[in-house]
Amino acid sequence: MTSEVPAIQAQGLTKSYGGRPVLQGIDLTVPQGESLVILGPSGGGKSTLLRCLIGLEKPDSGTVRLQGIDIFRATHRELRALRRGIGMAFQHGALFGSMTLAGNIDLPLKEHTRLPLSTRKIIARIKLGLVGMEDAMNLFPSQLSGGMRKRGALARAMALDPSLLFFDEPSAGLDPVTAAGLDLLLKRMKEVFKVTLVVVTHEMVSAFSIADRVVLLHNGRFLVSGSPAEVQKSQHPIVRNFLDRVPPDSSLDEGKFGKFFADP
Repeated sequence: MTSEVPAIQAQGLTKSYGGRPVLQGIDLTVPQGESLVILGPSGGGKSTLLRCLIGLEKPDSGTVRLQGIDIFRATHRELRALRRGIGMAFQHGALFGSMTLAGNIDLPLKEHTRLPLSTRKIIARIKLGLVGMEDAMNLFPSQLSGGMRKRGALARAMALDPSLLFFDEPSAGLDPVTAAGLDLLLKRMKEVFKVTLVVVTHEMVSAFSIADRVVLLHNGRFLVSGSPAEVQKSQHPIVRNFLDRVPPDSSLDEGKFGKFFADP
């Protein structure tokens, strides 16, 4: 009996910009159906790692396999079939402003299926209904709030019923109540549709709410990997500082800070 192929398997990923290393030998395996959250500070390499995992950027070295397929050596036909099973929701939604919300949902359906327009319209309505936005079908992105745009992006990412769903900074720019609602929506989507979920964020509340497993990326390396409870108990000094929100700049200690604002 063979073991199940991992949803994602990355080995030895490295990436540099202008001689500055951003990813330094990343190894990552994500089993089918897992919710993985990639946590870390801004500039720590999270977005670069995500772009490499979905094939938007090629690493300097290393391999990425999605559903067992090496995405940087695959044929065009293999990649096209693979992309049908991948959904991606970008940080700011990345909805096309010239299209209605329904039109945005229809785009991947039109690109990757031969379904008639009437059927695609029904699917768009169903997907928007899943995220509580059926009444907003004919609105344009400029008419939506930040939270609505993110839910619309999630509906578009789910248009083709993907087995792999990537989400970049789902809570960024949202108030706590809206962010909590989106976190709950992601968890329900994962449970109902059995997708493998990869979320990149620096928001700890969202991370520990969504994740089966959390990895913390710092300066291009994983410092810790485990369940939310295990990561929260980590005694690694950098992980501890991140979780406890300790600023790295020692110049902001109380004494110097007080002198800076002292009366002349």
